[in-house]
Amino acid sequence: MGPIAGLPKTLRPYERCEAYGPESLSDEELLAVLLRSGPTGMSCMDLSARILTDLGNGEGILFLRKATYEELVKIHGIGRVKAIQLLCIGELARRMAKKEAKVKLSFNRPESIAEYYMEDQLRCSREQVTVMFLDTRFKLITDRVLSTGTVNSSLISPREIFCEALKFEAVHIILLHNHPSGDPSPSPEDEEITERVRDAGKLLGIDLADHIILGDHCYYSFAEQQKL
Repeated sequence: MGPIAGLPKTLRPYERCEAYGPESLSDEELLAVLLRSGPTGMSCMDLSARILTDLGNGEGILFLRKATYEELVKIHGIGRVKAIQLLCIGELARRMAKKEAKVKLSFNRPESIAEYYMEDQLRCSREQVTVMFLDTRFKLITDRVLSTGTVNSSLISPREIFCEALKFEAVHIILLHNHPSGDPSPSPEDEEITERVRDAGKLLGIDLADHIILGDHCYYSFAEQQKL
């Protein structure tokens, strides 16, 4: 019952892919191709369906970009090898998405910045603050993760930010952090730190160009909302 070969031909995703192309396969069938087999008494299609039910959270196969090893091996039929294979596929998808986003990356467009950094933040269960340092022409000098906080808040001060900005001779900076809840709406603390960094930057001649909050495939830009 385990291998794909044990399925009727009309249900075999390999044959369907060969005949109609990979785009014809459902998330369940794509995952079954990757799994190749299930445990005793369970087909790979059954295992695929169970994984999508337990970990999919309505996102389908997108869960692979956020799944952890511990989550995967808890599922009956997923051992060390299958878990590592799935993790590597998720990482491959993340890197491909980031490479594609880099082509469109523009530091004058919050949407493209959010898209570029979104993949890095998907697996973060805690808030993480990244600062982008830019020159006079709005070209990226470098970026740095300056803080990783608790599940609800990050720990950072304007002093830390501008010490780094002066070291890199940055003229503009962009703050970027994630909300593990998936909702990018700014908290009162987000509003406060944005004002403090903006005001401190004015004294030093370093412009806070934006503060972008990343949610689950969505973002909030203080610049777009004209709050800078």
